[in-house]
Amino acid sequence: MIKHWQKELNEAARPEKIKILSSFFKTGPGEYGEGDVFIGLAVPDNRAVSKRYLIADFPDLAVMLDSPIHEYRLSALLVMVEQYKRARRNPAFRESLVKFYIDNAVKANNWDLVDLSAPYILGEHVYESSDDEVLYRFSESDNLWEQRIAIVSTLALIRHGRFDVTIKLAERYMSHPHQLIHKAAGWMLREMGKRGGDVELHDFLDTHASVMPRTMLRYAIERLDPDERKHYMKLK
Repeated sequence: MIKHWQKELNEAARPEKIKILSSFFKTGPGEYGEGDVFIGLAVPDNRAVSKRYLIADFPDLAVMLDSPIHEYRLSALLVMVEQYKRARRNPAFRESLVKFYIDNAVKANNWDLVDLSAPYILGEHVYESSDDEVLYRFSESDNLWEQRIAIVSTLALIRHGRFDVTIKLAERYMSHPHQLIHKAAGWMLREMGKRGGDVELHDFLDTHASVMPRTMLRYAIERLDPDERKHYMKLK
């Protein structure tokens, strides 16, 4: 099955997009995506192919996740997301899938791989199980992508009206050195304000705006009115 799966992904790819994607996802020497290999496949086309491989088992998924090709890894993650969604009446399989995701989290090693998988697998698991500890553990990892998984997974909690973990991780990440984490934390704070947590967002900003990384602050206040944005930016 693996050969057919990869063949279909290759056939849907557009090689002329390789250079653009490689640049966009920072694959140059010293950049966060250094060494990542692209075949030029857009996400909608990847989804279309991936939906034909929802019977993939963990050994198949492991092969795809071990690939140096970005779109193969993404396809495996998209399959896992869909498998998790469809297994509502199979909690044992969901548990196994979450464990497999956690064990292979470092292979979601670019921001799109994290963002398109973490909320829908680990985030939903945390909401359903109240096992917040896994997110705090990931936030303390030495791996950038596990750190991003921790905060982006809270999008699932936000959608269910829980903001506490987002707030705690955003506070923890204010001293983080990497802009990818600042962007993710600011994005989650913005989503919190957008989805019923307006009071919590303003409380967070009133307390932390003066010391937040500028990028985190800009992302967090993006949906506020112009006067409020000016107010918080002047606190920097």
